Amino acid sequence: MITRESLLKAACRHLTQAASADEVTAALSILTDWHVANGKLVRLFRFSDYHQTLAFVNAIAEIIHKEDHHPELIIGYNRCEVRYDTHSVNEAKGGLSANDFICAAKIDAVFDSSFH
Repeated sequence: MITRESLLKAACRHLTQAASADEVTAALSILTDWHVANGKLVRLFRFSDYHQTLAFVNAIAEIIHKEDHHPELIIGYNRCEVRYDTHSVNEAKGGLSANDFICAAKIDAVFDSSFH
């Protein structure tokens, strides 16, 4: 069973198998601010100004680097959209993997503790 705590404790690893529809549904029930769009796990984070937006990007950079799982970031004045998918899965069949959910949970924790 997927829990927020299990996602926060997990580490990304090389995966080539996509998450099943049931796994995606279970993860989205925990990651309630995220949704799937065009095969990617997506969340829009909002901030008061550009400085705070960039501070968030810098804060999540450590997670992104440590997990070696890099999202697409769309940065604006007071917002940052994070889009995750797993390239090794996409090369095989396309889709999301546990790595996307792990990183989403860790990014949520940064936002909740420092920016929310």
